[in-house]
Amino acid sequence: MTSRPDPVPAAPSRRTLLKVSAAGAAIAPVLAACGGSESGGGGGGEPVQGGRLSVGIAGGGVNDTLDAHNPTDNVDIARNYALYATLVRFANDGTIENDLAESLESNEDGTEWTVVLKEGLTFHDGSPVTADSVVFSLRRILDPDDPQRGAGDMAGVDSDGLEAVDERTVRIPCTEPVVTLPEALAEYYNCIVPEGYDPQEPIGCGPFKVVEFVAGQYSVFERHEGYHEEGLPYLDELEIVDFPDDDARVNALNSGNVDVITQVPHVQVPIIEGNPDLDIMESETGMWLPFTMRVDTAPFDDVRVRRAFRLIVDRQEMIEQALAGYGQVGNDMYARMDPSYPEDLPQREQDIEEAKRLLAEAGHGDGLEVELVTSDISVGVVAAAEVFQEQAREAGVTVNLRRVNPSEYWNEEEGFPYPFGQDFWSARNYITQTAQGSVVGAPYNETMWGEHEEWLGFLEEARRTADLDARNELIRKAQEIEYEEGGYIVWGFVNLLDAHNVSVGGLEPSVSGHPLGSYAFHTLWKDA
Repeated sequence: MTSRPDPVPAAPSRRTLLKVSAAGAAIAPVLAACGGSESGGGGGGEPVQGGRLSVGIAGGGVNDTLDAHNPTDNVDIARNYALYATLVRFANDGTIENDLAESLESNEDGTEWTVVLKEGLTFHDGSPVTADSVVFSLRRILDPDDPQRGAGDMAGVDSDGLEAVDERTVRIPCTEPVVTLPEALAEYYNCIVPEGYDPQEPIGCGPFKVVEFVAGQYSVFERHEGYHEEGLPYLDELEIVDFPDDDARVNALNSGNVDVITQVPHVQVPIIEGNPDLDIMESETGMWLPFTMRVDTAPFDDVRVRRAFRLIVDRQEMIEQALAGYGQVGNDMYARMDPSYPEDLPQREQDIEEAKRLLAEAGHGDGLEVELVTSDISVGVVAAAEVFQEQAREAGVTVNLRRVNPSEYWNEEEGFPYPFGQDFWSARNYITQTAQGSVVGAPYNETMWGEHEEWLGFLEEARRTADLDARNELIRKAQEIEYEEGGYIVWGFVNLLDAHNVSVGGLEPSVSGHPLGSYAFHTLWKDA
Protein backbone atom coordinates (compact mmCIF):
# COMPACT_ATOMS: atom_id res chain seq x y z
CA MET A 1 0.00 0.00 0.00
CA THR A 2 1.13 3.52 -0.58
CA SER A 3 1.31 6.76 1.38
CA ARG A 4 1.28 5.10 4.79
CA PRO A 5 3.57 5.74 7.75
CA ASP A 6 5.89 2.95 8.80
CA PRO A 7 4.06 0.27 10.81
CA VAL A 8 4.85 -0.25 14.45
CA PRO A 9 6.95 -3.40 15.07
CA ALA A 10 4.98 -6.56 15.70
CA ALA A 11 6.80 -7.49 18.91
CA PRO A 12 6.99 -4.22 20.84
CA SER A 13 8.71 -3.34 24.06
CA ARG A 14 6.53 -2.25 26.98
CA ARG A 15 7.16 1.40 26.16
CA THR A 16 6.38 0.84 22.50
CA LEU A 17 3.26 -1.05 23.53
CA LEU A 18 2.01 2.06 25.25
CA LYS A 19 2.50 4.04 22.04
CA VAL A 20 0.26 2.69 19.27
CA SER A 21 1.60 -0.82 19.75
CA ALA A 22 1.40 -3.76 17.40
CA ALA A 23 -1.75 -5.83 17.57
CA GLY A 24 0.21 -9.05 17.38
CA ALA A 25 2.72 -11.08 15.51
CA ALA A 26 2.40 -10.76 11.78
CA ILE A 27 1.52 -13.66 9.53
CA ALA A 28 3.25 -13.28 6.21
CA PRO A 29 0.62 -12.97 3.47
CA VAL A 30 1.05 -15.25 0.49
CA LEU A 31 0.17 -14.76 -3.13
CA ALA A 32 -0.79 -17.84 -5.09
CA ALA A 33 0.22 -18.34 -8.67
CA CYS A 34 -3.42 -18.70 -9.61
CA GLY A 35 -3.53 -15.93 -12.13
CA GLY A 36 0.06 -15.14 -12.86
CA SER A 37 0.31 -11.67 -11.32
CA GLU A 38 3.39 -11.74 -9.09
CA SER A 39 2.71 -8.32 -7.63
CA GLY A 40 -0.90 -9.12 -6.89
CA GLY A 41 -1.82 -5.72 -8.20
CA GLY A 42 -2.51 -6.31 -11.85
CA GLY A 43 -2.49 -3.39 -14.27
CA GLY A 44 1.32 -3.19 -14.40
CA GLY A 45 3.05 0.16 -14.34
CA GLU A 46 2.41 3.34 -12.40
CA PRO A 47 -0.94 4.10 -10.75
CA VAL A 48 -3.50 5.85 -12.92
CA GLN A 49 -5.55 8.73 -11.54
CA GLY A 50 -9.29 8.86 -12.21
CA GLY A 51 -11.87 6.49 -13.63
CA ARG A 52 -14.61 4.33 -12.15
CA LEU A 53 -14.18 0.92 -10.54
CA SER A 54 -17.02 -1.55 -10.06
CA VAL A 55 -16.58 -4.12 -7.30
CA GLY A 56 -18.77 -7.16 -6.66
CA ILE A 57 -18.94 -8.04 -2.96
CA ALA A 58 -20.18 -11.36 -1.59
CA GLY A 59 -23.38 -10.93 0.41
CA GLY A 60 -25.83 -8.11 0.97
CA GLY A 61 -29.54 -7.89 1.57
CA VAL A 62 -32.43 -5.72 2.69
CA ASN A 63 -30.76 -5.14 6.06
CA ASP A 64 -27.74 -3.41 4.51
CA THR A 65 -26.67 -0.35 6.48
CA LEU A 66 -24.38 2.66 6.17
CA ASP A 67 -24.17 3.11 9.94
CA ALA A 68 -20.51 3.66 10.69
CA HIS A 69 -20.63 1.89 14.04
CA ASN A 70 -22.88 -1.08 13.31
CA PRO A 71 -21.82 -2.95 10.13
CA THR A 72 -22.54 -6.69 10.01
CA ASP A 73 -22.51 -8.19 6.52
CA ASN A 74 -19.53 -8.26 4.13
CA VAL A 75 -21.05 -5.48 2.04
CA ASP A 76 -21.62 -3.30 5.12
CA ILE A 77 -17.97 -3.77 6.05
CA ALA A 78 -16.79 -2.89 2.54
CA ARG A 79 -18.79 0.34 2.60
CA ASN A 80 -17.31 1.20 5.99
CA TYR A 81 -13.80 1.06 4.57
CA ALA A 82 -14.86 3.31 1.69
CA LEU A 83 -16.75 5.91 3.73
CA TYR A 84 -15.00 6.16 7.06
CA ALA A 85 -11.61 6.26 8.77
CA THR A 86 -10.30 5.30 12.19
CA LEU A 87 -7.71 6.88 14.47
CA VAL A 88 -5.33 3.98 13.89
CA ARG A 89 -5.65 0.97 11.59
CA PHE A 90 -4.28 -2.48 10.88
CA ALA A 91 -1.58 -2.68 8.21
CA ASN A 92 -1.50 -5.62 5.81
CA ASP A 93 0.83 -7.60 8.09
CA GLY A 94 -1.42 -7.17 11.13
CA THR A 95 0.56 -4.44 12.86
CA ILE A 96 -1.06 -1.16 13.89
CA GLU A 97 -0.25 2.16 12.25
CA ASN A 98 -1.60 5.70 12.48
CA ASP A 99 -4.52 6.75 10.30
CA LEU A 100 -6.29 9.92 11.45
CA ALA A 101 -4.07 10.07 14.52
CA GLU A 102 -0.67 11.70 14.50
CA SER A 103 0.03 9.97 17.80
CA LEU A 104 -1.67 7.77 20.37
CA GLU A 105 0.12 7.43 23.70
CA SER A 106 -0.62 6.06 27.14
CA ASN A 107 0.55 6.79 30.64
CA GLU A 108 2.60 4.10 32.36
CA ASP A 109 -0.24 1.81 33.44
CA GLY A 110 -2.70 2.30 30.57
CA THR A 111 -5.28 4.20 32.62
CA GLU A 112 -5.13 7.29 30.42
CA TRP A 113 -4.53 7.71 26.71
CA THR A 114 -3.89 10.83 24.66
CA VAL A 115 -4.62 11.05 20.95
CA VAL A 116 -3.41 13.89 18.74
CA LEU A 117 -5.05 14.23 15.33
CA LYS A 118 -3.18 15.00 12.15
CA GLU A 119 -3.50 18.55 10.89
CA GLY A 120 -5.98 19.56 8.19
CA LEU A 121 -8.37 16.60 8.38
CA THR A 122 -11.80 17.18 6.82
CA PHE A 123 -15.10 15.37 6.59
CA HIS A 124 -16.90 14.84 3.29
CA ASP A 125 -18.89 18.05 3.75
CA GLY A 126 -15.71 20.08 4.17
CA SER A 127 -16.04 20.54 7.93
CA PRO A 128 -12.93 19.87 10.02
CA VAL A 129 -12.25 16.66 11.92
CA THR A 130 -11.61 17.88 15.45
CA ALA A 131 -11.12 16.60 18.96
CA ASP A 132 -14.84 17.19 19.52
CA SER A 133 -15.54 14.81 16.62
CA VAL A 134 -13.50 12.11 18.35
CA VAL A 135 -15.27 12.65 21.67
CA PHE A 136 -18.68 12.53 19.97
CA SER A 137 -17.78 9.34 18.06
CA LEU A 138 -16.48 7.49 21.12
CA ARG A 139 -19.50 8.52 23.18
CA ARG A 140 -21.85 7.33 20.45
CA ILE A 141 -20.09 3.96 20.43
CA LEU A 142 -20.10 3.69 24.22
CA ASP A 143 -23.62 5.03 24.80
CA PRO A 144 -24.96 2.81 27.64
CA ASP A 145 -28.52 3.22 26.35
CA ASP A 146 -27.58 2.23 22.78
CA PRO A 147 -24.11 0.69 22.75
CA GLN A 148 -22.66 0.17 19.30
CA ARG A 149 -20.68 -2.82 18.14
CA GLY A 150 -17.33 -1.53 19.42
CA ALA A 151 -18.48 -0.78 22.97
CA GLY A 152 -17.22 -4.09 24.32
CA ASP A 153 -13.80 -3.50 22.77
CA MET A 154 -13.39 -0.41 24.95
CA ALA A 155 -14.73 -1.63 28.28
CA GLY A 156 -13.00 0.47 30.91
CA VAL A 157 -12.98 3.69 28.90
CA ASP A 158 -14.61 6.49 30.90
CA SER A 159 -17.08 7.93 28.39
CA ASP A 160 -18.14 10.78 30.66
CA GLY A 161 -14.54 11.78 31.26
CA LEU A 162 -13.55 12.08 27.58
CA GLU A 163 -12.06 15.53 27.07
CA ALA A 164 -11.19 17.64 24.04
CA VAL A 165 -8.01 19.30 25.34
CA ASP A 166 -7.66 21.45 22.22
CA GLU A 167 -8.72 21.29 18.56
CA ARG A 168 -6.53 18.26 17.85
CA THR A 169 -5.98 16.59 21.23
CA VAL A 170 -8.27 14.21 23.14
CA ARG A 171 -7.72 12.81 26.61
CA ILE A 172 -9.19 9.31 27.06
CA PRO A 173 -9.40 8.40 30.77
CA CYS A 174 -10.07 4.83 31.82
CA THR A 175 -11.58 3.43 34.99
CA GLU A 176 -9.02 0.61 34.81
CA PRO A 177 -5.94 -0.11 32.67
CA VAL A 178 -6.98 -0.58 29.03
CA VAL A 179 -3.72 -1.64 27.44
CA THR A 180 -5.39 -2.97 24.29
CA LEU A 181 -7.05 0.32 23.34
CA PRO A 182 -5.01 0.65 20.08
CA GLU A 183 -6.39 -2.71 18.91
CA ALA A 184 -9.93 -1.54 19.63
CA LEU A 185 -9.51 1.82 17.93
CA ALA A 186 -8.11 0.10 14.83
CA GLU A 187 -11.28 -1.89 14.23
CA TYR A 188 -13.22 -0.77 11.15
CA TYR A 189 -16.43 -0.16 13.12
CA ASN A 190 -14.80 2.24 15.62
CA CYS A 191 -14.48 5.06 13.11
CA ILE A 192 -14.72 8.82 13.52
CA VAL A 193 -17.86 10.70 12.47
CA PRO A 194 -18.94 14.35 12.83
CA GLU A 195 -21.02 15.67 15.69
CA GLY A 196 -24.72 15.11 15.03
CA TYR A 197 -23.94 12.17 12.74
CA ASP A 198 -26.98 10.71 10.97
CA PRO A 199 -26.54 7.22 9.43
CA GLN A 200 -29.39 8.00 7.04
CA GLU A 201 -27.26 10.79 5.53
CA PRO A 202 -23.81 9.47 6.36
CA ILE A 203 -20.79 11.75 6.44
CA GLY A 204 -17.33 10.39 7.15
CA CYS A 205 -13.75 11.28 6.38
CA GLY A 206 -12.80 8.16 4.44
CA PRO A 207 -11.49 8.09 0.87
CA PHE A 208 -14.96 8.17 -0.74
CA LYS A 209 -18.29 9.85 -0.04
CA VAL A 210 -21.64 8.25 -0.80
CA VAL A 211 -23.67 9.37 -3.83
CA GLU A 212 -26.30 6.65 -4.04
CA PHE A 213 -27.27 3.70 -1.86
CA VAL A 214 -29.90 1.04 -2.54
CA ALA A 215 -29.98 -1.58 0.23
CA GLY A 216 -29.47 -5.09 -1.07
CA GLN A 217 -28.43 -3.90 -4.53
CA TYR A 218 -25.61 -1.39 -4.95
CA SER A 219 -23.98 1.79 -3.75
CA VAL A 220 -22.05 4.49 -5.60
CA PHE A 221 -19.30 6.71 -4.18
CA GLU A 222 -17.18 9.58 -5.43
CA ARG A 223 -13.68 10.67 -4.51
CA HIS A 224 -13.24 12.65 -1.30
CA GLU A 225 -11.04 15.51 -2.45
CA GLY A 226 -10.08 16.29 1.14
CA TYR A 227 -8.83 12.78 1.96
CA HIS A 228 -5.82 12.99 4.26
CA GLU A 229 -3.43 10.70 2.36
CA GLU A 230 -1.74 12.73 -0.33
CA GLY A 231 -2.59 11.64 -3.87
CA LEU A 232 -5.22 9.15 -2.74
CA PRO A 233 -7.65 7.79 -3.63
CA TYR A 234 -6.77 7.27 -7.28
CA LEU A 235 -10.31 6.56 -8.43
CA ASP A 236 -12.90 9.22 -9.17
CA GLU A 237 -15.80 6.83 -8.62
CA LEU A 238 -16.37 3.55 -6.84
CA GLU A 239 -19.37 1.26 -7.25
CA ILE A 240 -20.05 -1.55 -4.79
CA VAL A 241 -22.52 -4.19 -6.01
CA ASP A 242 -24.19 -6.78 -3.75
CA PHE A 243 -23.84 -10.39 -4.96
CA PRO A 244 -25.34 -12.93 -2.56
CA ASP A 245 -25.08 -15.53 -5.33
CA ASP A 246 -21.57 -16.87 -6.01
CA ASP A 247 -22.15 -17.84 -9.65
CA ALA A 248 -23.61 -14.44 -10.48
CA ARG A 249 -20.59 -12.72 -8.96
CA VAL A 250 -18.13 -14.73 -11.06
CA ASN A 251 -20.22 -14.30 -14.21
CA ALA A 252 -20.28 -10.54 -13.69
CA LEU A 253 -16.49 -10.44 -13.58
CA ASN A 254 -16.06 -12.81 -16.49
CA SER A 255 -18.40 -10.74 -18.64
CA GLY A 256 -16.82 -7.43 -17.68
CA ASN A 257 -19.82 -6.07 -15.77
CA VAL A 258 -17.60 -5.59 -12.72
CA ASP A 259 -13.84 -5.13 -12.47
CA VAL A 260 -13.17 -6.89 -9.17
CA ILE A 261 -14.93 -9.53 -7.06
CA THR A 262 -14.37 -10.85 -3.56
CA GLN A 263 -14.32 -14.43 -2.30
CA VAL A 264 -14.04 -16.48 -5.47
CA PRO A 265 -15.83 -19.83 -4.98
CA HIS A 266 -13.20 -22.53 -5.17
CA VAL A 267 -15.04 -24.49 -7.83
CA GLN A 268 -14.97 -21.37 -10.02
CA VAL A 269 -11.20 -20.90 -9.92
CA PRO A 270 -10.70 -22.71 -13.28
CA ILE A 271 -13.11 -20.26 -14.94
CA ILE A 272 -11.06 -17.31 -13.71
CA GLU A 273 -7.78 -18.97 -14.65
CA GLY A 274 -9.12 -19.69 -18.13
CA ASN A 275 -9.65 -16.00 -18.87
CA PRO A 276 -6.37 -14.22 -19.81
CA ASP A 277 -7.90 -10.89 -18.81
CA LEU A 278 -8.36 -11.98 -15.18
CA ASP A 279 -6.09 -12.62 -12.19
CA ILE A 280 -6.58 -14.13 -8.74
CA MET A 281 -5.00 -12.83 -5.54
CA GLU A 282 -4.68 -15.30 -2.66
CA SER A 283 -4.17 -14.05 0.90
CA GLU A 284 -3.28 -16.31 3.82
CA THR A 285 -5.30 -14.87 6.69
CA GLY A 286 -6.50 -15.30 10.23
CA MET A 287 -10.12 -15.53 9.01
CA TRP A 288 -12.03 -18.47 10.51
CA LEU A 289 -15.37 -20.18 9.83
CA PRO A 290 -16.34 -21.83 13.11
CA PHE A 291 -19.11 -24.19 14.03
CA THR A 292 -20.85 -22.68 17.06
CA MET A 293 -22.28 -24.74 19.92
CA ARG A 294 -24.39 -22.98 22.57
CA VAL A 295 -23.01 -24.06 25.93
CA ASP A 296 -26.34 -23.22 27.63
CA THR A 297 -28.54 -25.37 25.37
CA ALA A 298 -28.90 -29.15 25.14
CA PRO A 299 -27.15 -31.19 24.02
CA PHE A 300 -24.21 -28.77 23.98
CA ASP A 301 -24.60 -27.78 27.63
CA ASP A 302 -22.68 -31.01 28.31
CA VAL A 303 -18.96 -30.47 27.76
CA ARG A 304 -18.61 -34.12 26.77
CA VAL A 305 -20.84 -33.50 23.73
CA ARG A 306 -18.81 -30.44 22.77
CA ARG A 307 -15.58 -32.41 23.03
CA ALA A 308 -17.08 -35.24 21.02
CA PHE A 309 -18.15 -32.91 18.22
CA ARG A 310 -14.64 -31.48 18.04
CA LEU A 311 -13.26 -35.01 17.70
CA ILE A 312 -15.70 -35.80 14.88
CA VAL A 313 -14.02 -33.31 12.55
CA ASP A 314 -11.32 -34.45 10.14
CA ARG A 315 -9.76 -31.00 9.80
CA GLN A 316 -7.56 -31.66 6.81
CA GLU A 317 -10.48 -33.23 4.94
CA MET A 318 -12.54 -30.16 5.86
CA ILE A 319 -9.84 -27.89 4.38
CA GLU A 320 -9.62 -29.99 1.22
CA GLN A 321 -13.36 -30.34 0.65
CA ALA A 322 -14.86 -27.12 2.02
CA LEU A 323 -12.01 -24.83 0.96
CA ALA A 324 -10.53 -26.86 -1.92
CA GLY A 325 -7.22 -26.79 -0.05
CA TYR A 326 -7.11 -22.99 0.28
CA GLY A 327 -6.65 -22.83 4.03
CA GLN A 328 -4.72 -23.83 7.14
CA VAL A 329 -5.73 -26.43 9.74
CA GLY A 330 -7.19 -25.01 12.95
CA ASN A 331 -7.04 -26.29 16.51
CA ASP A 332 -10.25 -24.98 18.10
CA MET A 333 -8.66 -21.66 19.00
CA TYR A 334 -9.07 -18.34 17.19
CA ALA A 335 -6.85 -15.20 17.13
CA ARG A 336 -4.19 -16.87 15.01
CA MET A 337 -2.27 -13.59 14.58
CA ASP A 338 -2.09 -12.88 18.32
CA PRO A 339 1.42 -13.43 19.77
CA SER A 340 -0.24 -15.49 22.49
CA TYR A 341 -1.69 -18.01 20.00
CA PRO A 342 -1.22 -21.41 21.68
CA GLU A 343 0.98 -23.26 19.20
CA ASP A 344 1.99 -25.67 21.98
CA LEU A 345 -1.46 -27.13 22.56
CA PRO A 346 -1.82 -30.66 21.11
CA GLN A 347 -3.26 -30.61 17.61
CA ARG A 348 -6.76 -32.07 17.86
CA GLU A 349 -7.29 -34.89 15.38
CA GLN A 350 -10.34 -36.84 14.34
CA ASP A 351 -11.03 -39.66 16.82
CA ILE A 352 -14.37 -41.28 16.09
CA GLU A 353 -14.09 -43.96 18.76
CA GLU A 354 -13.36 -41.41 21.50
CA ALA A 355 -16.21 -39.24 20.19
CA LYS A 356 -18.58 -42.21 20.47
CA ARG A 357 -17.35 -42.95 23.99
CA LEU A 358 -17.93 -39.36 25.11
CA LEU A 359 -21.40 -39.28 23.54
CA ALA A 360 -22.34 -42.55 25.23
CA GLU A 361 -21.06 -41.21 28.55
CA ALA A 362 -23.28 -38.17 28.03
CA GLY A 363 -26.32 -40.39 27.48
CA HIS A 364 -26.33 -40.55 23.69
CA GLY A 365 -25.09 -44.09 23.19
CA ASP A 366 -28.04 -44.88 20.92
CA GLY A 367 -27.27 -41.96 18.63
CA LEU A 368 -27.85 -38.21 18.59
CA GLU A 369 -29.81 -36.03 16.18
CA VAL A 370 -29.11 -32.28 15.89
CA GLU A 371 -30.00 -29.41 13.59
CA LEU A 372 -27.16 -27.38 12.07
CA VAL A 373 -28.20 -23.94 10.79
CA THR A 374 -26.10 -22.82 7.82
CA SER A 375 -26.12 -20.06 5.22
CA ASP A 376 -24.10 -18.57 2.35
CA ILE A 377 -22.68 -15.93 4.70
CA SER A 378 -19.14 -16.56 3.42
CA VAL A 379 -17.45 -18.83 0.92
CA GLY A 380 -16.94 -22.30 2.39
CA VAL A 381 -19.56 -22.11 5.14
CA VAL A 382 -22.27 -24.25 3.54
CA ALA A 383 -19.68 -26.65 2.13
CA ALA A 384 -18.23 -27.08 5.63
CA ALA A 385 -21.70 -27.88 6.98
CA GLU A 386 -22.15 -30.57 4.34
CA VAL A 387 -18.74 -32.08 5.11
CA PHE A 388 -19.49 -32.13 8.84
CA GLN A 389 -22.83 -33.81 8.16
CA GLU A 390 -20.99 -36.67 6.44
CA GLN A 391 -18.23 -36.94 9.06
CA ALA A 392 -20.74 -37.00 11.90
CA ARG A 393 -22.46 -40.12 10.53
CA GLU A 394 -19.39 -42.16 11.47
CA ALA A 395 -19.96 -41.25 15.12
CA GLY A 396 -23.68 -42.08 15.03
CA VAL A 397 -24.72 -38.43 14.90
CA THR A 398 -27.46 -37.36 12.50
CA VAL A 399 -27.04 -33.74 11.40
CA ASN A 400 -30.04 -32.11 9.74
CA LEU A 401 -29.09 -28.98 7.80
CA ARG A 402 -31.36 -25.93 7.84
CA ARG A 403 -30.27 -23.36 5.27
CA VAL A 404 -31.18 -19.74 6.05
CA ASN A 405 -31.08 -16.72 3.73
CA PRO A 406 -27.84 -14.77 4.39
CA SER A 407 -29.72 -11.52 5.02
CA GLU A 408 -31.74 -13.25 7.77
CA TYR A 409 -29.03 -15.39 9.34
CA TRP A 410 -28.26 -13.12 12.34
CA ASN A 411 -31.96 -12.48 12.95
CA GLU A 412 -33.27 -13.48 16.38
CA GLU A 413 -36.57 -14.48 14.76
CA GLU A 414 -34.69 -17.17 12.85
CA GLY A 415 -33.19 -18.36 16.13
CA PHE A 416 -29.79 -16.66 16.30
CA PRO A 417 -27.76 -17.51 18.26
CA TYR A 418 -28.56 -21.06 17.20
CA PRO A 419 -27.94 -24.13 19.37
CA PHE A 420 -25.69 -25.36 16.56
CA GLY A 421 -24.70 -22.93 13.83
CA GLN A 422 -21.83 -21.34 11.94
CA ASP A 423 -20.24 -17.96 11.42
CA PHE A 424 -17.32 -16.19 9.78
CA TRP A 425 -14.84 -13.95 11.59
CA SER A 426 -11.97 -11.83 10.39
CA ALA A 427 -8.65 -11.85 12.23
CA ARG A 428 -8.57 -10.15 15.62
CA ASN A 429 -6.38 -10.43 18.66
CA TYR A 430 -7.74 -12.59 21.45
CA ILE A 431 -8.95 -9.90 23.83
CA THR A 432 -10.68 -7.89 21.10
CA GLN A 433 -12.29 -11.04 19.70
CA THR A 434 -13.66 -12.08 23.08
CA ALA A 435 -15.29 -8.64 23.38
CA GLN A 436 -17.10 -9.31 20.11
CA GLY A 437 -18.01 -12.96 20.49
CA SER A 438 -17.35 -14.55 23.88
CA VAL A 439 -17.97 -12.38 26.94
CA VAL A 440 -21.43 -11.92 28.41
CA GLY A 441 -23.11 -9.08 26.51
CA ALA A 442 -20.91 -9.41 23.43
CA PRO A 443 -22.84 -8.45 20.27
CA TYR A 444 -22.27 -11.89 18.72
CA ASN A 445 -21.99 -14.25 21.68
CA GLU A 446 -23.13 -17.14 19.55
CA THR A 447 -21.88 -19.87 21.91
CA MET A 448 -23.23 -18.11 25.04
CA TRP A 449 -19.81 -18.54 26.58
CA GLY A 450 -18.45 -16.03 29.08
CA GLU A 451 -19.72 -17.06 32.52
CA HIS A 452 -16.77 -19.38 33.21
CA GLU A 453 -15.30 -17.67 36.28
CA GLU A 454 -11.72 -18.92 35.94
CA TRP A 455 -11.61 -18.02 32.24
CA LEU A 456 -13.09 -14.59 32.89
CA GLY A 457 -10.58 -13.96 35.67
CA PHE A 458 -7.63 -14.61 33.36
CA LEU A 459 -9.18 -12.47 30.64
CA GLU A 460 -9.89 -9.49 32.89
CA GLU A 461 -6.43 -9.61 34.41
CA ALA A 462 -4.90 -9.79 30.92
CA ARG A 463 -6.83 -6.69 29.87
CA ARG A 464 -5.22 -4.77 32.73
CA THR A 465 -1.68 -6.07 32.23
CA ALA A 466 0.65 -3.78 30.30
CA ASP A 467 3.65 -6.13 30.21
CA LEU A 468 3.35 -8.05 26.94
CA ASP A 469 4.90 -11.32 28.14
CA ALA A 470 2.81 -11.38 31.31
CA ARG A 471 -0.34 -10.56 29.35
CA ASN A 472 0.32 -13.29 26.81
CA GLU A 473 0.77 -15.85 29.60
CA LEU A 474 -2.61 -14.91 31.06
CA ILE A 475 -4.23 -15.11 27.62
CA ARG A 476 -2.74 -18.56 27.05
CA LYS A 477 -4.36 -19.76 30.27
CA ALA A 478 -7.72 -18.41 29.08
CA GLN A 479 -7.19 -19.98 25.66
CA GLU A 480 -6.47 -23.38 27.16
CA ILE A 481 -9.78 -23.29 29.03
CA GLU A 482 -11.65 -22.52 25.79
CA TYR A 483 -9.64 -25.22 24.00
CA GLU A 484 -10.88 -27.78 26.54
CA GLU A 485 -14.38 -26.52 27.32
CA GLY A 486 -15.48 -23.80 24.87
CA GLY A 487 -18.27 -23.79 22.30
CA TYR A 488 -16.34 -23.17 19.10
CA ILE A 489 -15.11 -25.74 16.61
CA VAL A 490 -12.32 -23.83 14.86
CA TRP A 491 -11.43 -26.33 12.17
CA GLY A 492 -9.39 -24.05 9.92
CA PHE A 493 -8.28 -20.64 8.72
CA VAL A 494 -9.21 -19.38 5.27
CA ASN A 495 -7.00 -18.32 2.41
CA LEU A 496 -9.04 -15.62 0.67
CA LEU A 497 -9.31 -15.61 -3.11
CA ASP A 498 -10.18 -12.31 -4.78
CA ALA A 499 -10.29 -11.91 -8.55
CA HIS A 500 -9.83 -8.86 -10.74
CA ASN A 501 -9.39 -7.70 -14.27
CA VAL A 502 -5.69 -7.34 -15.15
CA SER A 503 -6.31 -3.63 -15.71
CA VAL A 504 -6.83 -3.15 -11.95
CA GLY A 505 -3.80 -2.21 -9.87
CA GLY A 506 -3.02 -1.54 -6.23
CA LEU A 507 -4.17 -4.84 -4.72
CA GLU A 508 -2.07 -6.34 -1.93
CA PRO A 509 -2.79 -9.36 0.32
CA SER A 510 -3.72 -8.78 3.95
CA VAL A 511 -3.83 -11.11 6.96
CA SER A 512 -7.03 -9.54 8.31
CA GLY A 513 -9.49 -11.88 6.66
CA HIS A 514 -11.22 -9.00 4.90
CA PRO A 515 -11.09 -9.29 1.12
CA LEU A 516 -9.18 -6.97 -1.21
CA GLY A 517 -6.45 -6.23 1.32
CA SER A 518 -9.01 -5.09 3.91
CA TYR A 519 -11.12 -3.39 1.24
CA ALA A 520 -8.28 -0.98 0.43
CA PHE A 521 -10.30 0.93 -2.16
CA HIS A 522 -8.17 4.04 -1.64
CA THR A 523 -5.11 2.33 -3.16
CA LEU A 524 -6.86 0.71 -6.14
CA TRP A 525 -6.60 2.11 -9.64
CA LYS A 526 -7.70 1.09 -13.08
CA ASP A 527 -5.66 1.28 -16.26
CA ALA A 528 -7.64 2.90 -19.03
